[in-house]
Parts: sequence; C-alpha cells; structure tokens
Amino acid sequence: MSSTPFEKRNRLLGETVAKNFDKRGFDACYVDTGKEACEKALSLIGREDVIAWGGCMSAEECGLMDILRGGGYPNIIDRDTAKTPDERMDLMRKAFLADVYIGGANAISEDGQIVNIDGNGNRVAAMTFGPKSVIVIASLDKVCKTADDAVARARMVAAPVNCERFPIETPCRKTGACADCLSPQSICNYFQIIRRCAPKGKIKVILVGEKLGF
Repeated sequence: MSSTPFEKRNRLLGETVAKNFDKRGFDACYVDTGKEACEKALSLIGREDVIAWGGCMSAEECGLMDILRGGGYPNIIDRDTAKTPDERMDLMRKAFLADVYIGGANAISEDGQIVNIDGNGNRVAAMTFGPKSVIVIASLDKVCKTADDAVARARMVAAPVNCERFPIETPCRKTGACADCLSPQSICNYFQIIRRCAPKGKIKVILVGEKLGF
C-alpha cells in the first residue's frame, strides 16, 4: 500500500514518540487510522472487565465508545447514564475501581510525556491512580516539541475548544484564546503532567496518524 509523504512522516514520528514513551515505562504503539486505534484498544480490554472513562473525544470519534455501549461489555461505568448530579458524581467515584480506564491527552511532548487539563479533576486523578489499566488514545496533532510546549497547547488550543462543548461563560469562549482566567466556570483547574508510568505498563498509549479529538 502506497503512502503519501504526510502519512510517511506521521508513521516515523509516531514510532519515534512511541519508543520515547516506552523508555518512560508506558506501553505505546502507533497506528495509522482511528479504526486501527479502536481495534487496538479493544484488544486490551476483556469482555468482563469493569470499564470506565473520562472525557475523551478521540475514543468517541474512533468508534470505541459506541462499541463499549453496544451491549457486549456488561460492566461499564457510564456517567452519562446518571439521572441526577449526585448519581453522576457517584459514578465518577466508582470509576476509580475500574479494571480499565479510557482517557485522552490534551497534548504530548516528543520525549513521551502526557499533559492534561481538567475541570473536576476526575479524569486526571483516575489516570494517575485507581484503575488497574489506563488506555490513552491520542492523535499526532497533539505532539509538541517539549513538555512546556505541550502545556501551552493544552491551555491555548485544547481548553478553549473543550469549553465550546459546555454551556459556560469563560473569557476563552468569547475570544478563542486563554486568558489565564479565574472564572467560576473555568475548566482549567487541575493540570497534570505524566512524565513516567509507574507501575511500568499500566498506561497504554495508542498514537494515531488520523486526526481525532482536539
């Protein structure tokens, strides 16, 4: 199968970043498409596993969430099924006991570090501690040169776009740019840099050439 120069570059970069993740204790791989990312993620999940997730548009867009919600996986913790705010919070707490937790990355550094920004803190907390296994799906447009660059991308790109998903009023929704605000509705409350995976192999990173999420 022939590849375009862009696809060849993505493959080389993806494989390089995956190796850098491996050096830091992650279990990482590169795939070309969202469909392949979905298939790889499913290979890491058992049918009887307790499965939970945080906000992860990449997992939504590659089709993984549709499959998990489709009935073949009986032990999912889906906060979107909650009927009240209290029930939703209870489901988010139960996610810490999951066998598999699915998350994303707001940005990644070339040397293999993951950067995320969270509003409630449930996603970054679960990716750090609790679930037995964590699967991160991230497209290569999130790869930045350094960890500092990755933090900048998370703040200046991912967070303002993420705000558009919610009915909130923050400065970035008016300007498209981060204002380093202290708005009561800010979703930029918890910053996380995962510079190394411990225990080794707990976090599986699936890098994708096809653009997913933001």
